[in-house]
Amino acid sequence: MNSAVNSLPLKGLRVLDLVEGSLGSIGRTLAEWGATVVRIEPRSGAADRLAEPRIADISLSFTVANLGKDSVALDLNQPADKAEFELLASTADILIEDFGVRRDRFRPFDIEAMRRTNPALVVLSLSGFGATTSFTEWQATDPVLHAMSGELSRSGLPGREPLLPPGELGLQCAASQGLLAVLAARYSSLVQGRGDWLDLSLLDGAAAALDPGYGSSGSAAQGVPASKLPRGRPEARFQYPIIACADGYVRICMLAPRQWRAMFDWLGRPEEFADPAFNTLRARYKSKTLIPRIAALFAGKSSAELQAEAQKRGVPLSPVLSLDQALSASQFTSRAALVEVELVSSVTVTVPNGIIEFDGKRAGLAGPPPTAGSGQDIIARGWPARTTHSAGDSGLAGKLPLAGLRVLDLGVIVVGAETGRLLADLGADVIKIENASFPDGSRQTRGEPISVSFAVGHRNQRSLGLNLRSDEGKALFHDLAAKADVILSNFKPGTLESLGLAPKALLARNPKLIIVDSSAFGPTGPESRRMGFGPLVRAAAGLSLQWRYPDDPTSFSDALTVYPDHVCGRIGAAGVLALLLRRLETGRGGTISIAQAEVMLGHMATEIACISARERGHTVEKFSQPDAPWGVFPCAGEDEWCVITVRDNMDWQALCRVIGRNDLAKNQALFGRHGRLAEIDFINAGLKEWLADRTADDAALALQTEGVPAAPMLRVADLPQHPYYREREFLRQVSHPKIDEFFYAENLVVNAERLSLPHQNPAPMQGEHSIIIAQELFGFDNAKIEKLLADGVLEAYSEDVGHASP
Repeated sequence: MNSAVNSLPLKGLRVLDLVEGSLGSIGRTLAEWGATVVRIEPRSGAADRLAEPRIADISLSFTVANLGKDSVALDLNQPADKAEFELLASTADILIEDFGVRRDRFRPFDIEAMRRTNPALVVLSLSGFGATTSFTEWQATDPVLHAMSGELSRSGLPGREPLLPPGELGLQCAASQGLLAVLAARYSSLVQGRGDWLDLSLLDGAAAALDPGYGSSGSAAQGVPASKLPRGRPEARFQYPIIACADGYVRICMLAPRQWRAMFDWLGRPEEFADPAFNTLRARYKSKTLIPRIAALFAGKSSAELQAEAQKRGVPLSPVLSLDQALSASQFTSRAALVEVELVSSVTVTVPNGIIEFDGKRAGLAGPPPTAGSGQDIIARGWPARTTHSAGDSGLAGKLPLAGLRVLDLGVIVVGAETGRLLADLGADVIKIENASFPDGSRQTRGEPISVSFAVGHRNQRSLGLNLRSDEGKALFHDLAAKADVILSNFKPGTLESLGLAPKALLARNPKLIIVDSSAFGPTGPESRRMGFGPLVRAAAGLSLQWRYPDDPTSFSDALTVYPDHVCGRIGAAGVLALLLRRLETGRGGTISIAQAEVMLGHMATEIACISARERGHTVEKFSQPDAPWGVFPCAGEDEWCVITVRDNMDWQALCRVIGRNDLAKNQALFGRHGRLAEIDFINAGLKEWLADRTADDAALALQTEGVPAAPMLRVADLPQHPYYREREFLRQVSHPKIDEFFYAENLVVNAERLSLPHQNPAPMQGEHSIIIAQELFGFDNAKIEKLLADGVLEAYSEDVGHASP
């Protein structure tokens, strides 16, 4: 086997990174996957090197965003330094810049001139609201992204104010959209011969990758789209209940009938719940006594006891852990999901060790954070040798980048849908392999032929009904795999092997194949076979415990989110693109493994570094609460809210001007870590008074006009008609032959010059394309197909039956 197959897939890729702040995680991930990433920063040092949280003068947020990069210090406003930068750019493959994110940063170079010099260059430009809308000058923070994406309106409990999710989930999910987009454009540049300029709005990225209101939803939603949810924050805790036990809490996630039957047995088969109707989610959700009965069973038992018993019985359950508890969990330590990094002598912290495995090896820490100018000699010696890729294929010019590639999609529910859909949107022929005996839970509806959720999550795919539990079905799958480029799955680890579809055997027959597996906790480790759904991952990785109102320890508020499913789909699709890039050189494929819990840890990297630093006795400088307005404020109207985030003194003075309190603007002592609580309360009271007779839209506009990050809380149903989303063409109205009304679907991965809009072929009915695929890919005649149907090897959609049938 070519030794390059076991190398990191982006080895030889040359990346210039001019991003400050947490969005530097895009470049960090490229470095983890093998690229040489050079961060360009001022000779005086970048501002984010001083960002909180800090240990003395070491910024932990800078650390986690820049691990494994080199640093070149240049003053791009000086002609000599600018010339050095342009020389580097002339031989770079990718340039990432964020001059559109902050109001006080201005791009000091000409991108179009660079692209004329280097036509293959891919440029990723990050901004809060895109480069071409009336919102271009608006400022984005993580809370602003939550408010305008529709996520905030679904976070919190009925009758209470909306609750900002913890951490920087919006920004980190937007970063994953950027990672996918830049690798898609890089692959396109190699197979089509030209680079691209990508315009990524952070709001687009957050709205698409965190929990899209018009994307695929979990099976617990029963096909009801987020746009149809009741106004306010609907009660959803019954879907994934969190129940007290002797040493904390556990969460259960019963979706399939077999999981309910296992719980019914555990309860002692009480007559009260013996009605077969309890096999349905609707009956269980409506019951007023079921969760109290389970709570009585769990009372007095430890979370470890309950987890062991649940695993034995087949009931999906997880302890609800704090983040520091999660960091010491055996599953993460056994998989080296966390690693120590030395910042300076005697100062070591723990950080997440990558988010993906290639060929069974972790693509983790690529190196320590760079000291300023540590890579300065790259100017003299030049870039490392570039990996040689195949020349552009003019026959693909103007087509979607993955045109001509075939994907076999075994994935289910949201992660499975999202990974396959993203590859299909990029032009691949994605064939969803299904079986009527084990239907995809996301097909579940309230009696309709197909749900809107399934329709938007599986566009541009074909469906093949194939019985993989039959010997002939397995043989047909092996034949398909021999002609395929990619196989996707997100089963419990070991499932492919138990079906006789072991990746090793598939790769032996087709060495060009790329095989992706995505699971809750990864393919190895003591809890790898544990049942995992997104709500259980959030509980086990320490996120659910953070997602509560500060004054109510039982107010768990993450039940309506589908995170991290959509973002893991993007990581999987980006991983496929990385291996496709390597395959251009080596001619061989490989494997990808994604642990959803580890992706989530990666999004909490700064907080993990803080926890480990404190455990080692270091003092961490961090505002536990900003000493200026930062949060969700009520506005005129019923349940109307505006997010306001004051970042610094410039924002503070602007806020005071807008609300007519110039007397406070000059008192900078009120902003910063020495502000007094009584004064902060006074400021917030004045702000609330100003907001009381203003709509959220009017308040946000007034504040953003002066540069203060603010946003109205939008509901999912608001998005299609909102000026930003209309100008950005983020959504398109589509139809499906089995759905009576028009509905909305996401339109694109990123705004670009060359990446085309995806097709909008309707999602398939189960087994809809079985016959044509049997003719096209196997060359079977009608007699052979009829026999396979009769034997139950193939299943085909029947209008009369309404689903796939032999």
